[in-house]
Amino acid sequence: MPPAEDHRWSKDVSASARCAGALLALLLLVDMGSGTLTWWRGTLWTTLALLLFTVLCPARVRAGDGWLTSRRLLRTRGVRTDRLVSVRPLDGVSPRLLFRDTFGDRLALDPQVLVDNPELWLRVDEGARRAAAAGTLLCGSLALSRLGEQVERENALGVFRASGLE
Repeated sequence: MPPAEDHRWSKDVSASARCAGALLALLLLVDMGSGTLTWWRGTLWTTLALLLFTVLCPARVRAGDGWLTSRRLLRTRGVRTDRLVSVRPLDGVSPRLLFRDTFGDRLALDPQVLVDNPELWLRVDEGARRAAAAGTLLCGSLALSRLGEQVERENALGVFRASGLE
């Protein structure tokens, strides 16, 4: 079975690039309009736009048989879902799930990615069930079951919307 991927990733990358490009265009136009645009100011504005793109660029999430990875621009993190030790929700500005496996690897992931991509969720859930059956999943069954309920709710709503029964 081929790996499952976040199907919205390319759209999110495009949106990040458009935001960074719009900022760059606006800064260059304002600077050009005021007559103060120089090569070093143009370089500064380009650097600022690239920094914005780096911050906004989403992670590319993939899952396969027993593994889950998240790749950013400079780093890839991955865990073995069939060897999970814990899955913990992290509080903060945006909700995150922290996956930890028996090898000590960690992966923080936005749970909305799993809700929006049922194929990814199925791979993660399958691996977590194997970890629970093997006795390695010590903490996080409740968080995973709540996430599973949310995925099922969103899928049911999507079916109702598609069939006009909303």
